[in-house]
Amino acid sequence: MAGQPIYILADGSQVTRGRDAQSNNIMAGKAVANAVRTTLGPKGMDKMLVDSMGDVVITNDGATILKEMDIEHPTAKMIVEVAKTQDDEVGDGTTTAAVLAGEFLSKAEELLKKGVHPTIIATGYRQAAKKAVEIVKSISIDISRDDTEALKKVANTAITGKGAESHKEMLAELTVEAVSLIGEETDDGYVADVSDIKIEKQAGESVGESKLVKGLVLDKARTHPNMPEKIEDAKILVLSVPVEFKKTEMDAEIKISSPDQMQMFLDQEEKMVKQMTDKILNSGANVVFCQKGIDDLAQYYLEKAGIYAAKRLKKSDLDRICEATGATNIQDIDEITAKDLGSADLVEERDIKGNKMTYITGCREKKAVSIILHGGTQHVVDSLQHAVDDALHVVAVALEDGKVVAGGGSPEVELSMRLGEYASSLSGREQLAVAKFAEAFEVIPETLAENSGYDPINKLVELRSKHEEGNKRMGLNVYTGEIVDMWESNVIEPLRAKTQAINAGTEAAVMVLRIDDVVAASPHSNQASPEMPDMDMDM
Repeated sequence: MAGQPIYILADGSQVTRGRDAQSNNIMAGKAVANAVRTTLGPKGMDKMLVDSMGDVVITNDGATILKEMDIEHPTAKMIVEVAKTQDDEVGDGTTTAAVLAGEFLSKAEELLKKGVHPTIIATGYRQAAKKAVEIVKSISIDISRDDTEALKKVANTAITGKGAESHKEMLAELTVEAVSLIGEETDDGYVADVSDIKIEKQAGESVGESKLVKGLVLDKARTHPNMPEKIEDAKILVLSVPVEFKKTEMDAEIKISSPDQMQMFLDQEEKMVKQMTDKILNSGANVVFCQKGIDDLAQYYLEKAGIYAAKRLKKSDLDRICEATGATNIQDIDEITAKDLGSADLVEERDIKGNKMTYITGCREKKAVSIILHGGTQHVVDSLQHAVDDALHVVAVALEDGKVVAGGGSPEVELSMRLGEYASSLSGREQLAVAKFAEAFEVIPETLAENSGYDPINKLVELRSKHEEGNKRMGLNVYTGEIVDMWESNVIEPLRAKTQAINAGTEAAVMVLRIDDVVAASPHSNQASPEMPDMDMDM
């Protein structure tokens, strides 16, 4: 047996080791960062993404771009996770998080080429990230929950550059009012759950026609035009089962040999539907929302009883109705009781520019808020939704934390300088990693300048000069090219947007750096090899 080779991996498996594996992984991370880098800032460019079905998405939202791209490389997917986490936690700053993660890897690569061990870099990066969070917290500004003007500025900053700038003041007002309505004090502090705000999109009319409704808005009309258009003091029944004749679960054949038998069969079917509607009527409900279908005959009985009914509702809408009105989602019509009904002051059908929608207002259990967005085309409305969604999240985060920072690259310049000073106070090789970590933050102001058509080096030098004079809030005005006070220019971001980007970007970079072998199973014929640095981006 001496000298006989031992095979551990299956045929076709690929192993990339040491420096090659690190180089490939870093290249993949940088490729993802570069894919979204040109979208950063108010003057960032848009991306057109075309999926395999031919559907088009036009956006400059980092999270949306990375979600829609067909990415194969495992390391690239880790950078996408950074953007996704940023989006879930803060709602904005996804591009910043992805660009920072890519730059952390790029700076680490410079150290690897000098022979610095990845473990030393990882230790230095973690140390630097902890210090960076301390620094950014020290330059944050407290805002009160009653300071609607500051909150509007936070919303404005999130909306700027997302295709809705001409109406950003109005949209900022809508978002601040919506978040303020659903926010509440809990044992764990102030909580504003943005999922309680429903966004309905309507193509047609201008963006300026968008409005806030204190209640739930459903993109559904009454099932029958003879049903009442308005129900006051609504008793709401929510069903996730159909109000229809139940078909047998197994294949069955019924032989009918005479017209009488046919009539008996039809009568029995009608009787079953009548029994179902009687149970609904006996519960005391005067409004029915059903996830499935409602039989024509059932609609007739409900209409005769003066009941408002809507069918084929989304499960998410049913859940919102239950939460807002206190209704129970019924799985079996035989089990309906009066206790299962929800209540609201008013349920009515309204005609919104030719589209009939159901409004539920005066919800008794929980505040419900809806925003109806209008736009010239479906693409405009979709883009508008991304902007409003980001604005809602950042306002909620600002309300919960009560802390914000100036934008325009000012925190990143301050972090770069202060971390550079911190690095010089350290001994050992970690000092090199902290210094490179500090340099990485300069990519944000540089990219803002580059995307706005200015010389990035000149602007960075001007910014550093202002910050050295003690002006911590000085950032780049992308419209004029001047270095100005971002707080006075109303460019404000939540503190959490910065801390989350720092922590998520650092963790992703450290994880990538600690990989020294990539063992890839035999790829399928239609799959790219994971060890390749380039990505399959199906746009």
